[in-house]
Amino acid sequence: MTTYLDHAATTPPRPAARAALQRWLDVANPSSTHLPGQAARVAVEQARDQVASALGCSPHEVVFTAGATEADNLAVKGIVWAANQHRPGGRPHLVTTAVEHPAVLDPARWLAERGEATLSIVPAGADGRVDPEAVLAAVRADTVLVSVMAANNELGAVNDVPAIAAALAEREVAVHTDAVQAVLTREVDVGDWGVDALALSAHKLGGPAGVGVAVLRRGLPVVPLLHGGGQDRGVRSGTLAAGLDAACGVALEQTVAERSVLTPRLRDLSDRLAAGLLALDGVQRNGPADPTARLVTHLHVSIDGVDADALAVALDRAGLAASSGSACGSGAAASSHVLASIGARGTPLRLSLGWPSMDQDVDRALQVLGEVIPRLRRGVVRPATVRVEH
Repeated sequence: MTTYLDHAATTPPRPAARAALQRWLDVANPSSTHLPGQAARVAVEQARDQVASALGCSPHEVVFTAGATEADNLAVKGIVWAANQHRPGGRPHLVTTAVEHPAVLDPARWLAERGEATLSIVPAGADGRVDPEAVLAAVRADTVLVSVMAANNELGAVNDVPAIAAALAEREVAVHTDAVQAVLTREVDVGDWGVDALALSAHKLGGPAGVGVAVLRRGLPVVPLLHGGGQDRGVRSGTLAAGLDAACGVALEQTVAERSVLTPRLRDLSDRLAAGLLALDGVQRNGPADPTARLVTHLHVSIDGVDADALAVALDRAGLAASSGSACGSGAAASSHVLASIGARGTPLRLSLGWPSMDQDVDRALQVLGEVIPRLRRGVVRPATVRVEH
């Protein structure tokens, strides 16, 4: 049986989310005017209300997407394209950071390469966090968008997005944040944070894959990525997926309801996991030293004297699912742009907890790693090329 400690890549759906998906999977088109269609529409709008309540925004600001990648692209591209329409004569400027998810960095670079925007990428500190003052210093008179993730998907480093948004509140600069990793254990409130756009993905918090959320402040100019029927608030075309949307709403509602109990439980598990792993020779933690500046779900380390491919094979054979890279890529082994940006050395390993994580998961992980790391240093397991997971 596999011990699963890769919840930052994806986490199992909650039972209530599974039930919601099953209930509304085989339904009519929510845009149809007949009674079956309107029943499906009620499910979608109920889910929208659940999301809005959980995130401190209006239901009219919630747009369902296929995931956080689409939500990030919608914000980054859509806001810049709208600025190009409303500010003719010059390319708009956008600011982001070196440790963003590729769903933000890639569209930002794509816009710059096409000459549709100019781009400033702010480096992170050695702990993976971004200094708000450095972000604000990069903002110019022609800046239309600042995108800073709430918490890093690899290191769990938490950024002070509310401080950045507050400093830009009086300027015509939209603030976007990818809150995918943060929402499970940290309060995410669009109104309190003062952000204009936010992205979430359901499968990171106990919902199904294939659905996410883009929160777009009312009145924020955004050009759609998809054109067609304009089914979702005129911002996203395509038939509304009642089952996926309903499951997303339930999962997020449960996340918020259970957060005050789940967070301290995961903190205790994480502290015990870290104490055991960091007690091994040649293992160093990456990310913030301050526990309040990192997610309780994430433990990222560098291991000296161990081949990365051999480690992945050994953990797989021992039945421990962990991560040494990004599950959002093609599956080919590649170095992490986040680790490169902070100068991390050694073989990386991320262990991430989720809502189902238990004491026995930590016990088994410490047992496996305590055996595998010394054995690999003695060269017992021969390296092999394997798929890298996030």
